[in-house]
Amino acid sequence: MASVMQTAGLGLQSRNDMLCGVSGQWTCPQAFTALRQARPGRSRACNVRSSAEFSVSLPASHLQSSQRALQMLKATKGLNRYAMEKKSSIIAIGLTIHSAPVELREKLAVPEAEWPRAIAELCSYPHIEEAAVLSTCNRLEIYLVGLSFHRGVREVEDWLSRASGVPLADLRPHLFLLRDRDATGHLLRVSAGLDSLVLGEGQILSQVKQVYKVGQACPGFGRHLNGLFKQAVTAGKRVRTETSISAGAVSVSSAAAELAALKLPAPGLPAARVCIVGAGKMSRLLVKHLASKGCGRVTLLNRSLARAEALAAEFPDVEFQLGLMPTLRDAVAAADLVFTASGSEEVLVGRELLEGLPPAPLDGVRRFVDISVPRNVAGDLTPARDAAEVFNVDHLREVVAANSAGRARAAAEAEELLTGEQAAFEAWRDSLETVPTIKALRSKAEAIRALELEKTLARLGEGMTNKQKKAVEDLTKSIVNKLLHGPMTALRCDGADPGAVSQTLANMEALERMFDLAASTQEAILAAAAARK
Repeated sequence: MASVMQTAGLGLQSRNDMLCGVSGQWTCPQAFTALRQARPGRSRACNVRSSAEFSVSLPASHLQSSQRALQMLKATKGLNRYAMEKKSSIIAIGLTIHSAPVELREKLAVPEAEWPRAIAELCSYPHIEEAAVLSTCNRLEIYLVGLSFHRGVREVEDWLSRASGVPLADLRPHLFLLRDRDATGHLLRVSAGLDSLVLGEGQILSQVKQVYKVGQACPGFGRHLNGLFKQAVTAGKRVRTETSISAGAVSVSSAAAELAALKLPAPGLPAARVCIVGAGKMSRLLVKHLASKGCGRVTLLNRSLARAEALAAEFPDVEFQLGLMPTLRDAVAAADLVFTASGSEEVLVGRELLEGLPPAPLDGVRRFVDISVPRNVAGDLTPARDAAEVFNVDHLREVVAANSAGRARAAAEAEELLTGEQAAFEAWRDSLETVPTIKALRSKAEAIRALELEKTLARLGEGMTNKQKKAVEDLTKSIVNKLLHGPMTALRCDGADPGAVSQTLANMEALERMFDLAASTQEAILAAAAARK
């Protein structure tokens, strides 16, 4: 019937919305008039009797439920009604290399230093309790715990549009949206390298670890996301140690080196003059893979010379020429092949920098492989106009396709392992549901103990000493604690065993019925939600 009322446009959401708390009667003339207006020509399909004959007499228990619901609604006025849900939704929303071009991804990229600020801004929205940001060259993903799924999604969409300056209408076609098990399963697959452009690559696990590490100092990185990312790190490690998915796996850096080797004319990398911009982890991997392909000389530029020197010290067989960023134009002029892997958020190489440069020594065309997001090389450079050819992370697909086929079986093994990891996380999350029940049971027992103690002391009169009163009070506390020990033990579960969690949840429901704790449990949930917001 509730769905019929919603169709009629009356905005009724549940049985309680249809109750009249005074008479216990609900008559239908206005409702079915509205239904006929909302759906002309369809009234016969409802088999409706005359409105004068149609009424519903409600049982007393329904009236009591309605009155309790109304009282609770009045008591919680000013609190978000979605806080009354026992379990909030875990939501994942974002875009990846599979759904969005680099031109869009770079506009939404969030540097690691800005993650705490982004988390704080997201948690300032009324329906977002917790938040985490995973931003890499291939993806931007927001994970959040929302009091309301739909409103939480609306709020994070608003934040994405505001933060990037991209209209929501342009963003939505590229966004993915996942909820609860789908969202948690997605993060586990990401951490395992199963959602990467380069199947099984290890760098994404380090990036997920970094999200967890940064989150420890952020109030908005709460209990649920802390547990989820901890489980994701564990899952990523297990996949790489218990399956062969990382055997022979390529990284973004190795794929970039392979792509460069394919695009250079003979004799290829051994004869090419190579320049690398940036001295971070991706640059270190680049040097490693370039050296394995015969490249023996590299010009390395960085903002600080100390970091470039540290990287060069790791590869004694490679001849390095080190420089700082102000020498970029001279370094590019002398190079056939330029890799950019810096943390700069600006374009470093554009048409202005290339203007007036001599042709590349090898064949006249200077090749740029840009694996930075945001991009460091302008995307509009062309061989005909600029004697330059530009490749970015989206161009790595042709290399990746050739290297991924052999790891399909390992990926299937990894999926099976992740199923168990997800079950462990869901069991842990379910175990959190008992916390409000434990608090409600303890509060109810304490309220009864205090009331009965007050009555007893009043009957005993003023003749008792303070020491005697203290002894009686201690006795009542001891009795309550011993009586509650069994029920409390039945409600405590660490979430490690899914079967034990199911039994614990059954115990919780039984205790809520036996001790009439439903209202108290809801109050505990509301109080916790109010404290968080």
